[in-house]
Amino acid sequence: MPETAQKGHTVSVEYTGKFENGDIFDSSIGRDPLIIQLGAGQVIPGFEDALVGMSIGESKTVSIPPEEAYGERKEDLFVTMPLANFPPNLELKEGLAVQLADKEGNPVPATVSEIGDDNAILDINHPMAGKTLIFELEIVKIEE
Repeated sequence: MPETAQKGHTVSVEYTGKFENGDIFDSSIGRDPLIIQLGAGQVIPGFEDALVGMSIGESKTVSIPPEEAYGERKEDLFVTMPLANFPPNLELKEGLAVQLADKEGNPVPATVSEIGDDNAILDINHPMAGKTLIFELEIVKIEE
């Protein structure tokens, strides 16, 4: 078993993810550890980079800026949709999460940002875009 985690290794990691205000948004507590192959792009870059060089049993807390997480919020990722395109029984309100589809029919999550007389403005940025994320990490297993 390798002593430290390197690109190409598969690692099992216990983690807790928090926003800067301390609110937890995800955690492996009470679940199995997260298993990822380093270098395969399975998690955000800052999370993966923080694991490289760690050893089994080592813990650390890292602050991951938006550019190493889900990116900055982009103004061009706001779209306007006619209210007539929404199901008539949908109670449309600001902050409501909805699902759109791209040209290939793939799901695209969106959040209602603003509602006008005839249109709604939808934000299709990732919900964590623009946020600095804090992770408490502990490697519990490393495999080549």
